[in-house]
Amino acid sequence: MRGQAHTLEAVVAALLVLGGVVFAIQSTAVTPLSASTSNQHIENQQRAQAADLLAVAHENDTLRGAAYAAWNDTYRNAGPPNAFGAALNRTFGDARVAFNVRVTSPEAGRKTLVNQGEPTDNAVATSHPLVLLDDTPYPGFDNVTDASAAGAFNVQDSSTETELFAVMEVHLVVWRI
Repeated sequence: MRGQAHTLEAVVAALLVLGGVVFAIQSTAVTPLSASTSNQHIENQQRAQAADLLAVAHENDTLRGAAYAAWNDTYRNAGPPNAFGAALNRTFGDARVAFNVRVTSPEAGRKTLVNQGEPTDNAVATSHPLVLLDDTPYPGFDNVTDASAAGAFNVQDSSTETELFAVMEVHLVVWRI
């Protein structure tokens, strides 16, 4: 009789432990921001989109205009009112992905172009260098060069003896809302 009691007690204890484990597994919330392989895939995709956007903006010369815009204004809800801002809004804004853009220069420090808040833990970042020469046309103005427009965006000529005007870096951080 005692053997049967101990066996029954062991079976009941095992059922209680198993029930507790099943309950714990089912009560764990899985949200869109929970870590998973699909989240890693989305982050990799966002990183590639951000890097591609900066590379294309550099190639079609809209990144330089964005760098100049950073010295005058900070935009909160969308990209700046230029071609680079339109590309940001089209790529990320329409997909409910927030983004911050800042421009850094060793001579002038760091300026924020777009600030849509504090990035989440799953944010991804990329950057692209931007080399400006003395005779590079200033965006939006005829016969104005980087060197002659230096006062408009508070960046000093980094080398008066060479054609190099300034080196900047455009940083883009994106995250899901």
